[in-house]
Amino acid sequence: MQTASESPASPLCHRPLPCLARIVFFSVLAFCCLFLLSAGGLAAAQAGTAKHLTIYAIDVEGGQATLLVAPSGQSLLVDTGWPGNNGRDADRVQAAMRDAGITGIDHLLVTHFHVDHVGGVPELARRVPIGEFLDHGPNREDSDITRHDYAAYLKAIEGKPRRIVHPGDTIDIPGLETIVPTADGEHIAAVPGIKPTANPDCATEPKWELDDTENPRSAGVLVTFGKFRFLDLGDLTKAKEIPLVCPVNLIGAVDLYLVNHHGFNLSNSRAFVDAIHPRVALMDNGAHKAGSPEAWQTVHESPGLEDLWMLHTAEDSDAAHNSPTALVANLKGGADGAWIKVVASANGTFSVTNGRTGETREYTHK
Repeated sequence: MQTASESPASPLCHRPLPCLARIVFFSVLAFCCLFLLSAGGLAAAQAGTAKHLTIYAIDVEGGQATLLVAPSGQSLLVDTGWPGNNGRDADRVQAAMRDAGITGIDHLLVTHFHVDHVGGVPELARRVPIGEFLDHGPNREDSDITRHDYAAYLKAIEGKPRRIVHPGDTIDIPGLETIVPTADGEHIAAVPGIKPTANPDCATEPKWELDDTENPRSAGVLVTFGKFRFLDLGDLTKAKEIPLVCPVNLIGAVDLYLVNHHGFNLSNSRAFVDAIHPRVALMDNGAHKAGSPEAWQTVHESPGLEDLWMLHTAEDSDAAHNSPTALVANLKGGADGAWIKVVASANGTFSVTNGRTGETREYTHK
């Protein structure tokens, strides 16, 4: 006859203490599995909702380097900033890449062959893999410095994929519609999905002289992500802005406008800026480059504009023609290198973050 202490053990264990330990072990194991499954489900859910287009206006001290990362993870870098400075601009591009979680550039568009746009290509190409190089074709400017920078560009990309773009060409970035509206002094005849509309401001817009630099040859991009539209035309000048919007507006309205030519008054004609009707503008000026009062005022007064962000305080301008400090990434007398970061959703809403302060403003779709 067995006593209670000698009762048969359960199939799971043979002694009371090990039995309890196994029960605790398997309970904890089950809890961990459920936690991991739920965490994985949450991560998957977050991944499913965090499908954004991210845009970095990188501080390259009055040049241009604008990084776009699509929801797919594919990237487009527009220009690379200056050469020299111990690789400063390549460093800043790579910092934005790390923030975006990418290690290479799928497409690099050089808008034109001025040193503040193309000069950083050799250094960046040595550091990171680049899928293809895009540009408007041969240098058109009769100057030694531009010939030198164009030659340095060709040497840096020798043996690598290069494509010359023309108005109407597209850049294949999954999740985005990316079209080239301007290149080599020409412009697109029509933007798919946009009905050209008469522009009443054309009648009062002066006739602007065409300069013979690389600026009016700039290759630009118009990027559409659902209801969100972003326009970057490099250093396009007034004489080449006007045909895009006069006698009819070919571009339509945009949500985000990278101010032409860093905010020089050689660009940003009123008929053009008002026609594209930006909700938010970004000016990639330097502390002592561009950000001219006339261009600032034209953009600032554009009907419907909510905010004008600046990469730098325009130190050669006045307080009346600088944005509030909350909208300036790099202040007078402060450290440089802070970017402006845009995160856009397909429903047309987007946010802009000041890299210096970390503060973010939200812009709802209208």
